[in-house]
Amino acid sequence: MSGTSLDGVDAALVEFSSATTFTVVDTLFTPYSAKQRNELLRLFTPGNNEIDAMGQQCRSLGSFFATSVKNLAQKAGLQPEDICAIGSHGQTIRHRPELNPAFTLQIGDPNTIAHNTGITTIADFRRRDMAANGQGAPLAPAFHQAIFHHKDENRIIINIGGIANITWVPSDKNLLCTGFDTGPGNGLMDLWCKKHTGNNYDKQGEWAKSGTPIESLLQELLAFQYFDSPPPKSTGKEQFNEEWLDHYLKPYSTKKPEDIQATLLELTVITLKSAIDMHCDNASHLYICGGGALNIYLMERLSSTCDLPTSSTQDLGVNPEWVEAIAFAWLARQTKHNLTSNLPSVTGATQPVILGGIYPGKNGL
Repeated sequence: MSGTSLDGVDAALVEFSSATTFTVVDTLFTPYSAKQRNELLRLFTPGNNEIDAMGQQCRSLGSFFATSVKNLAQKAGLQPEDICAIGSHGQTIRHRPELNPAFTLQIGDPNTIAHNTGITTIADFRRRDMAANGQGAPLAPAFHQAIFHHKDENRIIINIGGIANITWVPSDKNLLCTGFDTGPGNGLMDLWCKKHTGNNYDKQGEWAKSGTPIESLLQELLAFQYFDSPPPKSTGKEQFNEEWLDHYLKPYSTKKPEDIQATLLELTVITLKSAIDMHCDNASHLYICGGGALNIYLMERLSSTCDLPTSSTQDLGVNPEWVEAIAFAWLARQTKHNLTSNLPSVTGATQPVILGGIYPGKNGL
């Protein structure tokens, strides 16, 4: 899994005994180099020579992902033939669910992954949901429902990566599981932190905590149309990026950078609370995963603002940093077993579908 934070690739080696029971054998994070990250960022917006650049990055990322898989297998003491499949999300470079026809594009050539590893690779998960008139995102809620459902607790699973999304997992299985992207997660905070401190992220939220939110700016940000639009909905860096932020910050050029950071953190918190209030009845507990789970101040603000018990998915037995990577292993398992894995109640698709394309390894299917 490589998400909108563009920090690198999470690889999880997962053994499933059923669709709801698994063991994480080992994990490996492989960071992108600064050059690689910058080249990927170029592809998020239209520019010169982008088809050639995309084609080369697609092949390069395929090799990068394959090396990550081989290094993880070696770390775990396994051979490629011990692994039945790779589930590769790829790197999203464009997500346009608002267009007609809508499209989404992830790169990281699965042919290269399958060839370089010899392992059957399952990839391109999002476009089959779009073919069924869905948003193609988020896809993790189906995994959240399968793994985190509890008969006595209405749970909200919140993933805070570059973009934040929620999954509503009601205790009553007769009720629909729902979920959607709420807006910025860590992405804008990371961008602002890098620009003003040189650090890639605000460790534990200490810099934001030192500032004071600017109420007028916060209200202007919250007035953006995406936040009030009804689900199904999904978004990404195409929408919430530096250009978007700069548009709002022009009148606030004399404000302290830490006050802007505090405001961006509040934006994440308030948009999550609003989504919960509007779409999640009788919530019992918030469980956070993604990099945001490591931001202590963000966790504190979520807990106090939402007035709900708040903890990381570690309390449910799953390391919050690895939930997304495990989810794509699960999605690959579903596809391999000819099982559907999109939730129409989340993506807006007209029907459940089997996701992804299968690229055979050296021993075929």
